[in-house]
Amino acid sequence: MPVRHVMVVDDSKTELLFLSELLSKHGFTVSTAHSGEEAWRRVEEARPDLILMDVVMPGQSGFQLTRMLSRDARYASIPIFLCTSKNQETDRVWGLRQGAKDYLTKPINASELLAKINALS
Repeated sequence: MPVRHVMVVDDSKTELLFLSELLSKHGFTVSTAHSGEEAWRRVEEARPDLILMDVVMPGQSGFQLTRMLSRDARYASIPIFLCTSKNQETDRVWGLRQGAKDYLTKPINASELLAKINALS
C-alpha cells in the first residue's frame, strides 16, 4: 500500500514544521502531534500510513508509544520510523525492538527519508 498520509510526532515546533513542509512538498498529506499522548488520541481518527516519531518528548517517550502502537492490533500495521537525536547503537536497537521499522538520526536527511518512505510503497 503506498504511503499517502504521514503523522509526524515531535515536541519541537521546528522539527514539525521542517518535516511537514518537506512531506507536503512531495505530495503527502501530513498530520501532526506534539506529544506521545496526543498522537495516541489522534491516531484512530488520522489513520496514517506511516508515523515519524521523535523519541525524547515530555511525558510518554517515542519508545513507549511505538511499543503501544506496534502491540495494538488496530495499529500494528502502521510502520513507525523513529526520528531522533539519540544516535547510540543501543538506542537504535532498543527502538527497533519496540516495533519501529526504521531509525533515523537528526538532523534528518531529506533524501534518505524520502527514499525510505518510497521503499515502503
